[in-house]
Amino acid sequence: MKNLFYAFFPILILNCSSNKEFDIVRHEIEGISIRAIEAIDGSTMWFAGSNGQVGKATYKNGNFNIEMDTIRFDTLSPEFRSIAVTNHGVFILSIASPALLYKSEDKGKSWKIVYKEDNPAAFYNAMAISNNGFGAAVGDPVEECLSVLITENGGNNWTKLSCDVLPLIVNGEAGFAASNSNVNIVGNNVWLVSGGSRARIFHSANRGRTWRVYDTPIVEGGQMTGIFSSHFYDTEHGIIIGGDWNEKDRNTSNKAVTSDGGKTWNLIADGQGPSYRSSVRYIPGSHGQKLIAVGIPGISYSKDGGQTWKKISKESFYTIRFAKDGKSAWMAGANKVAKLVW
Repeated sequence: MKNLFYAFFPILILNCSSNKEFDIVRHEIEGISIRAIEAIDGSTMWFAGSNGQVGKATYKNGNFNIEMDTIRFDTLSPEFRSIAVTNHGVFILSIASPALLYKSEDKGKSWKIVYKEDNPAAFYNAMAISNNGFGAAVGDPVEECLSVLITENGGNNWTKLSCDVLPLIVNGEAGFAASNSNVNIVGNNVWLVSGGSRARIFHSANRGRTWRVYDTPIVEGGQMTGIFSSHFYDTEHGIIIGGDWNEKDRNTSNKAVTSDGGKTWNLIADGQGPSYRSSVRYIPGSHGQKLIAVGIPGISYSKDGGQTWKKISKESFYTIRFAKDGKSAWMAGANKVAKLVW
């Protein structure tokens, strides 16, 4: 990683629930907004954010260690909202034009562009790459369909799908670059989500070769309404969350679950539980029952598949990812990274 900035910081711990079930261990990083993170394990996390900044956070022996780099493209400072980490590299994808997808094969010491798109309308929202080499990135429509990139070789090469393959969008339908969770991959399945004039699910069961699109009951019709985050626990069970960014206290028609792979969706805790949230994840190993959702209004927890929720903190975060053992989570937001421990 070029021009690394190393820093060691004391822990700031706050008890964010009355029974002290959860604790937040927080570290501030000035001058960065972080919406894309990837948890490696309970002690290491990669992040990508604003002003071309990318880095790795480690937490050990009561201290945070932050390694950061700043990437420039000509005179531009790319804004990164997407990240993926595999056994073969770290990948970061910028919003806006030119869309720049970088790969590092040496843990951030150097970066190379593996995909570039110069269309003025390009705006990519999220990216995921599975361990079997299949990956997808999704962005706002450039023509009459969502922008979808596919890789079959672990991110070394990317191909943009034609609108002849993808379902057509309607006017005003796009995506939100809110937390790098507009795309999910399980096996050969990939799900994409939309917002704006419509709030829908786009699903391919064969690595992007063919697609179907499904309606959801999430609020739609406004410029900032729709699905902001999604997560699939397995090929059948998933959750979507969002709402209306302009009415962040609204907790109706903003969260739903599926048990048939995304074909049908049922609202959960409607009029109860969390209002607008920008990121939701199942806790690994919880059999699809335990969930945590974060957003500007705070952090909420469910232990029954989203039927009931408990607010565990009012603190604002944009995104959350779990360590694979399900024993801790990483979070990020404006000028900060944090660990949620229990």
